[in-house]
Amino acid sequence: MWYDALVLTNQHKHMKDILIPSNNVIKTPLVDFKTTGQLRIEGSSFSENPLEFYEPLVQWINDLKKDPPKTITMTVKLEYFNTSSSKLILYMFKSLESMQVGKLSEVTIVWKYNKIDQDMLESGKDYQSIINIPFVMEEYS
Repeated sequence: MWYDALVLTNQHKHMKDILIPSNNVIKTPLVDFKTTGQLRIEGSSFSENPLEFYEPLVQWINDLKKDPPKTITMTVKLEYFNTSSSKLILYMFKSLESMQVGKLSEVTIVWKYNKIDQDMLESGKDYQSIINIPFVMEEYS
C-alpha cells in the first residue's frame, strides 16, 4: 500500500500534510500536499491500480474544503502517466475546481512540461479546456 510510505506533518486543524516519495516499483509519483495550499505531483504515474493511489488524494482535497486556504497552487510535473491515472488526475482537478467555483479558494494549476515533450503539453491543454481553473503552462528543459 502506498500509505506505508506516507509521511504526515504540519497539522492544520484536523488535517495533515502529505509527503509520499515516488516509487519506481509500483510506478507512482512523488506527492507533496501541504494544508497551506501548495500541492505538488512529480514523476511518472502508471501504477497497475491507480485508484488505490489517487482516491485518498482526492479525499484529502475534499477534506481541505472544510477549512480551505485562501489560495491553492497545484504544480504538476509528470514525465508520463497512463490513461487510468489521467482519469484520476482529472478527479483531483474537479475537486479543486469545485473549490474555485464555490469561491472557497483561488486555485491555480501550474502544468510543467519538458520543452521536447509536446504530448505532455497537449495533455495539459486538454485538462485546461475541460477544467474551470486558471492553468499556467510552464516549459522546462
